Amino acid sequence: MRFWLQEEMAPQELSRRLATVITHVDEIMQQEIRPLVAVDIIEQLHRQFAILSGGRGKDGAPIITFPEFVGFKHLPEEDFLNVMTYLTSIPSVEAASIGFIIVIDRRRDKWSSIKASLTRIAVAFPGNLQLIFILRPSRFIQRTFTDIGIKYYREEFKMKVPIVMLNSVSDLHGYIDKSQLTEDLGGTLEYHHSQWINHRTAIENFAMSLKTTAEMLQMFGACLATKELPSSVLSAEDLLMSHTRQRDKLQDELKLLGKQGTTLLSCIQEPATKSPTSELNPSELENVATMERLLLQLDETERAFNQFWSEHHLKLNQCLQLQHFERNFYEVKLALDSLLAEQAEFTDIGDSVICVEQLLKEHKNLEEKGQDTLEKAQLLSIIGDQLIQSHHYAVDSIRPRCVELRHLCDDFINENKKKYDILEKSLELHRQLDKVSQWCEAGIYLLASQAVDKCQSREGVDVALNDIEAFLSTAKEYQLPSHMEFYNQFELILTIDVKARAQEVLQKLSDVQEILHKRQMSLMKLAARQTRPVQPVAPHPESSPKWVSPKTSQPCILAPLQRTSEETYTRTLEKEDDKTKFEVKNEEILESSHDGENPKPEQLDSPENLSPTRRIIRDLLETEEIYIKEIKSIIDGYITPMDFIWLKHLIPDVLQNNKEFLFGNIRELYEFHNRTFLKELEKCTENPELLARCFLKRKEDLQIYFQYHKNLPRARTIWQECQDCTFFGVCQRQLDHELPLFKYLRGPSQRLIKYQMLLKGLLDFESPEDLGIDPGDQEEGLAKNGPKRTKDSTFSAELQQALAMLEDLIKSCELAMDLAAVTGCPDDINKLGKLLMHGSFNVWTVHKDRYKMKDFIRFKPSQRQIYLFERGIVFCKIRMEPSDQGLAPHYSFKKSMKLVTLSIRQLGRGSSRKFEIAHRNGTEKYILQAASKEIRDCWFSEISKLLMEQQNNIKDIDEGEDNGKQISSKALRTFPVGRQL
Repeated sequence: MRFWLQEEMAPQELSRRLATVITHVDEIMQQEIRPLVAVDIIEQLHRQFAILSGGRGKDGAPIITFPEFVGFKHLPEEDFLNVMTYLTSIPSVEAASIGFIIVIDRRRDKWSSIKASLTRIAVAFPGNLQLIFILRPSRFIQRTFTDIGIKYYREEFKMKVPIVMLNSVSDLHGYIDKSQLTEDLGGTLEYHHSQWINHRTAIENFAMSLKTTAEMLQMFGACLATKELPSSVLSAEDLLMSHTRQRDKLQDELKLLGKQGTTLLSCIQEPATKSPTSELNPSELENVATMERLLLQLDETERAFNQFWSEHHLKLNQCLQLQHFERNFYEVKLALDSLLAEQAEFTDIGDSVICVEQLLKEHKNLEEKGQDTLEKAQLLSIIGDQLIQSHHYAVDSIRPRCVELRHLCDDFINENKKKYDILEKSLELHRQLDKVSQWCEAGIYLLASQAVDKCQSREGVDVALNDIEAFLSTAKEYQLPSHMEFYNQFELILTIDVKARAQEVLQKLSDVQEILHKRQMSLMKLAARQTRPVQPVAPHPESSPKWVSPKTSQPCILAPLQRTSEETYTRTLEKEDDKTKFEVKNEEILESSHDGENPKPEQLDSPENLSPTRRIIRDLLETEEIYIKEIKSIIDGYITPMDFIWLKHLIPDVLQNNKEFLFGNIRELYEFHNRTFLKELEKCTENPELLARCFLKRKEDLQIYFQYHKNLPRARTIWQECQDCTFFGVCQRQLDHELPLFKYLRGPSQRLIKYQMLLKGLLDFESPEDLGIDPGDQEEGLAKNGPKRTKDSTFSAELQQALAMLEDLIKSCELAMDLAAVTGCPDDINKLGKLLMHGSFNVWTVHKDRYKMKDFIRFKPSQRQIYLFERGIVFCKIRMEPSDQGLAPHYSFKKSMKLVTLSIRQLGRGSSRKFEIAHRNGTEKYILQAASKEIRDCWFSEISKLLMEQQNNIKDIDEGEDNGKQISSKALRTFPVGRQL
């Protein structure tokens, strides 16, 4: 069943409220009237040919000042119109409706500039004009021209507002208060044009950011409104985490926007806060009002989004609860269906007391078995009721599930009770039938025990009659029902078999009672006649004992019957067992006669009959499968659960942030072995000679072990810090692992050593028979190819190559672990190539220009750990630090040198353990002293070999570039192992 993420009008309400915010922002910034922003005309505003200083007329009319500007008449019309449109749209609608006062300062200009200004104002001024003040040129000629021009061109300007010509700023003060005029007009109003532009730009940017954020929230809400809810627990968790991350990101943007707005408002109010006597001008006050209104819209945006997210987050949590409920429901329902199916198969009601008692025991076991499932179902129903009471959105889906669970539980309980009652009734029935049968057997025994000779006298007849009357009186003690009572009582459980047995027993009861009554009547007649007794024929021997009571006679009756049945059953089993043994013996004789000397298939596959090579390969395959399973258990049991939300609280932050380093590339190891290497090893079962090729073929792929071991020291550090965390304990118990996690993380190291041991073992068995090659084929091959065993030698050579490759890999892994433990190692260390060897040396550092052996001897050497790479050498400082095993060496990076810049030479006599490394063009030499002469020779040989190889490579390059140019022998002699690089 699918649901859609549609809150009750929450997305629509969010969209409506955010649309209102966007509209209010446009109204505050007057975007509908003025589509321009300061950024669009920032260059024109900086030219300052017109300013809105914030001054007001006596009636509150905004004042726009045209300061002295030399190139005013050359301004483009578009620039003038844009600036005027922008400036007239800044004041509030109320202030703009009063009309603008324009002050044109042309005291140092000409009449032509005044004319150009008035013409442009008349044509392109977008607002309402109230009054125009013109400060005439101060020079006499230009003032005269201005007076004449104003009179002559007044009609041409078509001004509907008064134009007041002023001779000086003092005249202007008669119309406008000094506090509303800037300093260049003789006023006291502080105005900084660059600050005004910065404030306007910041306010508009803030408004634009607020508008953009509101639109983003609208889109986010619209996207979530139509999002389909997931149908699994994992996808629900992923969706909840994804939406929460998006929400956190948007929330951070809102908080950042709020901080920016608050900071901007503080900057605008700064003049008033610094000095209590200073006041903000009307323009600054309007900026403050604008910011306060924008911040109110930001608060409204945040409230709307938080309310929406609260409802949406509740929806997602309810979705996750629903998926958990659905998953648990299907698990519990499956268990209940299994119990009901098992219960439905429980139809037998038994055919004897022992059988019914066994059925009751099985029924009790089934009831106990289902108790845990019933408790889970009842608990899940309670959880469902709680979800319903919490107004879960999927009430229509949860309620039927709860009802179904309760119905299934009730069905199981009621059916259990019904079957229990039936079995109890069946047990009572069979006990009644057994009692009746026992009573009948006792009656037959009584009749048979009455000797004929004892009935010849009156006393004998009386004794027989008393015995029969006493026996008939025991029928009440055994509660023997009548036929009708019996059928009425057990009619519901009478199956065909039980009914047949019941009829047989009741018929026997009727017959025995009838015989007893006939014997009783006969004896009564005999006693009444008191005639000579007739010699009746007794049904049993005369030596039959006298019956005392049914109770004491029952064991005597049942025991022989039981022994007889047991003996019959035993004899039957013995016969069947003898027959089975005879048939098995015959089958063995037939198999041996048909098969002759051919061994059995089981013997062929037994380890004793396998060649040593095949035994090793079998061991390799078996351990490979175990190895893959162990890696898979780490991935499934440790790595995957780290992403489970319900286990997050058990994982410390250090582990959560470094889980990739703890496990390294173990997934890559698993994929390689499971998908590739195991399948190739399986092919070697029939063809052992392919094993070495399998390792050689995957030489590059096996380098993933190098990366794994390179990360292992860091993994060990993380493990030592987090090994006591609860998460590891939970996972270990869940996996039933005896050892902690890091023991299994060392598995890849042990696997490489296992490969090495197996390959060494194969080298010990190289004969053709060990390879599984027929000796006849081998002789034929010898006759054709000579005495050399081609297949055997090829296999041995490939094995040696594979073993050498594997030993090199193990060595490089060990070196990688050592190098990874070096602190301060640069990231570009990989550029030096493959790590070849490492060791501890005493090192003297000597300057070439001051180098003398006697000085060198007096210096105390430094102990260094040195790593040799294909293209470089690294020096590390050794320091002893305490650890769990006592003092242990720790290494820190000191320096690295490329081999291409080095030269090497041996020292003279008395220096059998030393050799020298020097920079080709440097001023320092390094004297290295090894622990032994053998170690010195090994290192000297390896470094010389590397230098020679690099020299040859450069020689090839030089020959190609110089078109066959020869290298001088002098250069070769200067370098002991080749040309000095």
